[in-house]
Amino acid sequence: MASDYDGVLAPLVDVPSEAVPQPGAAEALARLAAAPGVTVALVSGRGLADLQRTSGLTGELRWIGSHGAEFDGPLTGELAERRDALAARFADLVAGTPGARLEVKPAAVAVHVRQVTDRPAAAALLAAAGALVDPSLTVKPGKDVLEVAVTDADKGSALRRLAAELGAAGVLYLGDDVTDEDAFRALGADDVTVKIGEGVTAAAHRVPDPAAAVQLLEFLADALA
Repeated sequence: MASDYDGVLAPLVDVPSEAVPQPGAAEALARLAAAPGVTVALVSGRGLADLQRTSGLTGELRWIGSHGAEFDGPLTGELAERRDALAARFADLVAGTPGARLEVKPAAVAVHVRQVTDRPAAAALLAAAGALVDPSLTVKPGKDVLEVAVTDADKGSALRRLAAELGAAGVLYLGDDVTDEDAFRALGADDVTVKIGEGVTAAAHRVPDPAAAVQLLEFLADALA
């Protein structure tokens, strides 16, 4: 059982560090992780350290960060240098748009425009940032954010890797954003994919919001019990 964090287990907020888990989420995940034969994984675009610190979640969980780039540990020095060079290219661009924020992650740089009140300016900033990206980088657009990664890892390949490692009979994945579509498309007909919220999706199922996602997890925990 794998899930994205922001927008699924925690409501989307303007300040990422304030994205606390939806009430009941921690308890439901703990119950699922304790069920025989079940592995629970968090699969996020956040860096692993940020994900663990912000969520406050503990217990028998598998952690996959940076869209799968942080699977067995932090990035190598060479990739970190490429990330820092990319951040320097974006810094002046972001500074010129009030409300915009530059986030430097372990494997990527993200331009956030959720707090930009001038929406045309927000769209222009994302377009300008995208124009600076060269073919060696991986663009991961999202909700009011453009993330540019220095690796080609994605949530779908990370989930397949984890499932193979575990010898999993099936995978359930919950996601809400554009980058979660990689996971939905990567999973097979015997797996279960759930989109949280509105929007076009490759997922087979949908629930409206994080509160409903927690209800789904509680239903599963009850069934397994």
